[in-house]
Parts: sequence; C-alpha cells; structure tokens
Amino acid sequence: MLPVRRLACLAALIAFLPLVPGQQAVAQSDAALPPGLAGAFLAGRLAANSDDFSEIAQRYDVALQADPENAGFRELAMQGHLLIGDFDRAAELAQQAVEAGTVSQSASVILQADAFRRGDFAAVIAGLEAGRLTGPLSDAMAVAWAELGKGSMSDALETFEQAITQRSELAPFALFQKALALSLVGDLERAAEILTGDVHGPVSLSRRGVLSHMSILSQLGRFDQALALAEQFFGSTPDDDVAAIITRLDASEPVPFTTIRSAQEGMAETYFVLASALVGEAGDWLPLVYGRLALALRPDHTDAILLTGQLMERAGQFPLADQIYDQMPADHGQYLGAQLGRANALFQSGETDAAVARLRELAEERPDSVLVFSALGDMLRREERYEEAAAAYASARDLIDELEERHWVLLYTKAIALERMGEWDRAEPVFREVLEFVPDEPQVLNYLGYSLIEQRRNLEEALDMIERAVEGDPESGYITDSLGWAYYRLGRYDEAVPVMERAVELLPRDPILNDHLGDVYYAVGRTREARFQWRRALSFGPHPDLDMDLVRRKLEIGKDAALAEAEAAQ
Repeated sequence: MLPVRRLACLAALIAFLPLVPGQQAVAQSDAALPPGLAGAFLAGRLAANSDDFSEIAQRYDVALQADPENAGFRELAMQGHLLIGDFDRAAELAQQAVEAGTVSQSASVILQADAFRRGDFAAVIAGLEAGRLTGPLSDAMAVAWAELGKGSMSDALETFEQAITQRSELAPFALFQKALALSLVGDLERAAEILTGDVHGPVSLSRRGVLSHMSILSQLGRFDQALALAEQFFGSTPDDDVAAIITRLDASEPVPFTTIRSAQEGMAETYFVLASALVGEAGDWLPLVYGRLALALRPDHTDAILLTGQLMERAGQFPLADQIYDQMPADHGQYLGAQLGRANALFQSGETDAAVARLRELAEERPDSVLVFSALGDMLRREERYEEAAAAYASARDLIDELEERHWVLLYTKAIALERMGEWDRAEPVFREVLEFVPDEPQVLNYLGYSLIEQRRNLEEALDMIERAVEGDPESGYITDSLGWAYYRLGRYDEAVPVMERAVELLPRDPILNDHLGDVYYAVGRTREARFQWRRALSFGPHPDLDMDLVRRKLEIGKDAALAEAEAAQ
C-alpha cells in the first residue's frame, strides 16, 4: 500500500490533459473579431483570468452566437459550463467540437463521461478507437469499466491487467480500480488480496480507498485487520464518518461495500482519483474539471463534493462552492464538514452575517459538536467579535470531558479572544495551560511572550519564550519582531537592531514591524533612519494595532515628546 499522500507526487504520470485557462485558449481569436464580439470577448477573457466560471460560460456563449465556428470560444464556453456544473451544455458543446473537426482533449473527456452517464458503454470504446484520447489512466480505466458495464468481466479484468503490467507508473492506481471491480461483482477475497499490496505490488489508496479496504475486510469477517487499518490511517481522532464505521467494526458488524455500485460509478472513482492527484497551484482548472466529472457521474460522491467545494473556494468562486457543498447527503458522516465549508464560503464571499448565522443554526442542530462551536469561535474572532468568540470557545471546551494535546488549538484561540477583550487575567492561565500540552509551539510562545513584553511583565521569562519561538520558526517575521522588541524593552538596543532589521526583511510591508524598527533606530541615535521607517509604517497602515496618530506625532515632535504627550493625555 502506498501512503495516502503519494497521490499528488504521481500526478504527472497519469494525465496530460492540456486545459489552459485564460486567454491562451483563444490566442488566435482576438484578431479581426467580427463586429459586436469585442465586448463579449474582452469580458470573457477577464473572467477566464479571474476564474469566474459563470461569466466564462455566459460570455463565450454570447461570443459563439456571433461566431459559431470559433473553436477557441467553444472551448472556453465548454469548460465554463462544465465548471459551473452544467454538464449537459458542456457535452453539447463537446459534440459540436467533434462535428466541426476541432475536438480537444477536454472535449474528449467530457464526451467520455457523457457516454458513461448515459450508460452507452459501446460509445466509450468507440470514442477511444476514433482517437479521442483523454490521458493514460482515464483511457485505460474507461475501457475496463466500459467492458464491465457491457457485462464482460473477463475483458474488463484483462484491460486492468494490461494497464498494471504495461505501464508501471499506472500500476498502483489500476490495481485499486481492479480491486473495486472485483468487489463490485462479489469477489472480495481477490479484492482484499490486491489491497494489501503484498502480493500484486503497491496500491495507491486515498482516504476513500482505505475506507473501501476496511469495508471489504469487514465483509470477510476480518474485523481485527479492519480496525488495525483504521488505527494506522486515522489514529485516535477519526472524522465522524470513520468513527461510525469503527463503531460497527468494534461490534463485529460488517460494513456494506458502497464505494461503487456500477461501472458508471467506477469511472467516477477514476475521475476522483485524478482530481485528488492533480491538486497543485491555485489557478489550475484541471483538478476542478475532474472533480466535476466525478460528480456528473455520481452526484452523491461525498469525497468529490468536499474536494471540489474546497477547490472552488480556492478559486474564489464561493457561490459555486456553496452549491457543491449543498449536494452532501444530510445523513452522511461528512455532512458536517460540508456545512462548515458552506459557512466558510459565505464568509469568504463577504456575507459574514449569513455565515455566522449558518454556524449558529448548525450549532443548534449539532449541540454536541466541538468542531462547530470551535469554527463559530474562529469566525467571530476573525470579525473581532471577541466576547462572542470567547463564549463559543467556552461552549466547545465544555463539551470536552478530558483535555488532550489535540485540543491545544482550541485553548489557544480561546486565550487569544480573551486577551483581545482585555481580559488578561483570564487569558494568561489559558496560554500557560496550552504550553503544558505543546511547550515548544512557536506561535504560542511568541503570543504569550510578546503580550508579557507589551505589559512590561516578566521580561526575562518573556525573552526566553520568544528566543525559543525563533528557534522553532526562524523564518517568521512576526516572531523575529517579537525578539527584537523584547531586546528593545530590556534596553538592549544594539542587539535589537539586527534582529528588527531581519524582521522587516521578512515582512517588509508590515506597518507594525516598520514602526518598531523606527523606534529601535531612534534608541541607538539613528534618527534619520527612524523617521524613514515611521513614514513607511504610515504608508503601509492603517493597522488595528498601530496608533497612526502617535506615529505622526513622532515624526512631528520626536519620539520622546510624542510618548510623553500621549501619556499625559491618558
């Protein structure tokens, strides 16, 4: 068995579909545009550059009405419709590309999925024979699943075996697909033998693949092996859906095999594998394409829902992400994760009140969920609604019988909310409680150490904390700034200078760090450089933790006089 995260490392070996977002797909289309096309073309190109898939579909549909033979317009309209979930329109445009003799690989894979969706397995094979290739793995698996769909298990197994033996880089993936096919027809013994990876070679298993293996083992009565697999991959804090399976395994209750229920769903699994494997840089449409193809064949594919929703969020398409998350079946163990994704998509789109309201509703629906109250606290804290955040964190804490190391982030964020409320006497014990669980965590050491420095309390202890934080994360500008500021507060100005300069080097546009460097320069007599840094701080502001008026007064009358004036005004 290959580690779950090996998928991404093998992406280059299993697909070559050259989807090109943006203007490259219409590089030949922006010269000599027919009258009336300029607006639609320019709007479409802007939409493509910003991953606005709804606009892409709409604008290039308009462009196609005026110039129906334009292959570039058709290509982007097709991709746009696929990415917004309008599979029927995408398939229609792909068929038009075939008829026009301009079929692309993206059109080929859409038509391949469409044939599976319609149950036309002969059309799948005919398309490949006609040269409409989509990629090494998807082509090989398409033939195998189409043969199985036609009722020829022997031909399907032969095709799987060819992929396994003739393309070594595909073997781990093809073995998993073969195991699914065997499980579908009831040959669980052979499927389990493949999935162990001991007899036929390493098998690439995603999270979903591990759950499939556990189900198959349980069907064979091998509950101890299934539980051992669960412990190996999911540890002591599994997600809700995994926890439900483990409960059944503990009771020696077989878990139904539902990973796939048809050849169509087998191909959906292939597309999902590709989507997972190809997740890379933001702006890459390819994993989204495969995620959408998986959902076109199986709308209730829970893992594809979560992955595709997350990819839509990363692309900044939050309404589309919300629509995808809404496909999650309410009775599934990952429903909660999808609902949290919906709330986050609303928040990221600027609908903060609606996002908070959704989490509050979810908290009423799941009053025993630590995760929901913690997520609510995080969202309120980001909105600087610290009292409400602290209350949400307290609700999450009350649901935990015994604190463990895995709860340290909850405690940490609760402490931050309390500190931002000005409740330091309540916050400090919680920060110190966190350090009992994670004594070397740089973020916690830095936050507590810096807070103590700002209050001019326990300065030597604070310095020790921040020095340890810098050791743990030497590339953090904020932590490096804390160290320089600690030296400054302790009067060790010469030591503060190079450290603070390093902090500004790491985060050159941060107004707080530039202000701090100005203060440090002033302390060692480098007044001109201090004034330069204060001006930079003002140019990068405002910032909730920077007193812009004080910085201006430092420039006008000098630092000492400005501070004296500020203290007198308090």
